[in-house]
Amino acid sequence: MDTVQRNRKVADQVVDMLADSGVKHIYAITGDSLNDLTDALVRDGRVKFVHMRHEESGAFAASAEAQLTGHLAACAGSSGPGHVHLINGLYDAQRSNAPVLAIASTCASSVFGTEYFQETNPVLLFSNCSVYNEMATTPTQVPHMLQAAMQEAIGRGGVGIIGLPADVVGQDAVESYAASTALRTQRLPEPSDEEIQAAADLINKAGSVAIFAGCGAADAADLVNELSEKVKAPVGITYKSQLQLMGRCKNYTGHMGYLGMWSAEQAIASADVLILIGMNFPYPGFFPTDKKIIQVDVKAERLGRKSKVDVAVRADAGLFLNALLPKLEEKSDSSFLNKALADYAAIKEKFDEPVKAQGLKGSIRPEYMLSLLDKLADEDAVFTVDTGMNNVWTSHYLTPKSGRSMIGSFTHGSMANAMPMAIGAKFACPDRQVIAICGDGGFSMLMGELLTIIQYNLPVKLLVADNRTLAFVKWEMEMAGLEPSETNLTNPDFGKMADTIGFQAETVDDPSKLEDAMKRWLSAEGPALLSVVTDPDAASFSFSEKLMESAKPGNHLSNFGPLGS
Repeated sequence: MDTVQRNRKVADQVVDMLADSGVKHIYAITGDSLNDLTDALVRDGRVKFVHMRHEESGAFAASAEAQLTGHLAACAGSSGPGHVHLINGLYDAQRSNAPVLAIASTCASSVFGTEYFQETNPVLLFSNCSVYNEMATTPTQVPHMLQAAMQEAIGRGGVGIIGLPADVVGQDAVESYAASTALRTQRLPEPSDEEIQAAADLINKAGSVAIFAGCGAADAADLVNELSEKVKAPVGITYKSQLQLMGRCKNYTGHMGYLGMWSAEQAIASADVLILIGMNFPYPGFFPTDKKIIQVDVKAERLGRKSKVDVAVRADAGLFLNALLPKLEEKSDSSFLNKALADYAAIKEKFDEPVKAQGLKGSIRPEYMLSLLDKLADEDAVFTVDTGMNNVWTSHYLTPKSGRSMIGSFTHGSMANAMPMAIGAKFACPDRQVIAICGDGGFSMLMGELLTIIQYNLPVKLLVADNRTLAFVKWEMEMAGLEPSETNLTNPDFGKMADTIGFQAETVDDPSKLEDAMKRWLSAEGPALLSVVTDPDAASFSFSEKLMESAKPGNHLSNFGPLGS
């Protein structure tokens, strides 16, 4: 039977449960309804309170920490506006399958439904971006709901929400069996013998096979490569899995979509059998409807979501491939694979043109900037990437090396994610180089986090591509045959601005000076920012064979008329 723990408050109980479950940091801004919990966190000291400048940034930071470590991370927001600000970052965490706990502090439960100051309903607010979402109104409920929120976040991969009213966290805690750690299991779903045989039969009968893999195949990358070699299959991958799979799959032929390469798209469209492994590619319409498709995923709800599927297997990728490979006949005809590899080689040759060109003073080629970064960054660097044209250039020029990681808002597609994610990444991986690749539009949205970086003296490296425009939106308009409008940005000198608040910072507008500046930036001991004045018209057309072949060296939007016509 539950009994009152007289000398311990609910806030202390919450801290105990967080610490016992392995939570290392909580990203938040304190205030009013969150004050009791903040006090308990600081007094206890096991979970570090990281004071952000915006709650949205806190959610992004928690998402980054969870993605890099695979462990539960936490963020919090105070009454009303505080937890409302969390929502964009939580949408990103949910769609990234990041195990994140969000504490939505609220006004006192006694004034619910009275239009009280800053009153909101977190259960309604977060209903579409969470795997668990409940409001505790008594101390008895808190341990049960908190344990459930953490357990769902870990078990299902997503956001667990608990609403905590201001009056509840200050009351005496109620001891309960639920006031325990969040539990983990290592058991993975296994394929059945029938599923393995059905997949093997399709592959063995096929004249040509292609593979499209995502992050769910990362731990089985060597097996994906073995499958590719055995059945002579080109391998396309998702952008999100680039640094996990690209370097370990010998027959890699690119991504799909605007960030991708037509070599992968043609191979996937032309193969007799397509094998989808651990991928959650967000766009429908890229997979063939007249071919045989095998899909493998640990999440049953993803099977058949983006294409018709002939053999659907809910299983861990490694367990599936280990069982499948012995049943496959080795194919001898490599002509299909060789064509895909030759197509990709032609695209790579085009990628070299703007790198060699470097650009002009006041208009540095972003491809050159990214190729330099790839060359100079640490072998195990963590890259956080803003949404927009930076995704195009990182998808083309960033390579895995020996142990690099890359995270971004790859499914939610939010601007402004790179800098706050870099904060979470640095707290999660203090011994690794952390580099945020920022667009000027996204960077300027949450510039307050520059102060967070300074406050904690985080040696984060910020690279800002200053092209004075929302370049991806401009590109989209051009692609649709529209005249770009409302895409121009009036920017300060970001280097001078960052220097005034304590960054080692500079701005470079001359390609001949970029490499030396980048070396200084990367070798800085503390927070550092490098602003690069880049070409606003730089574009890539690698997703289309026709457009890419028409492109002149340099790949400018101005080389084309309305691309959607």
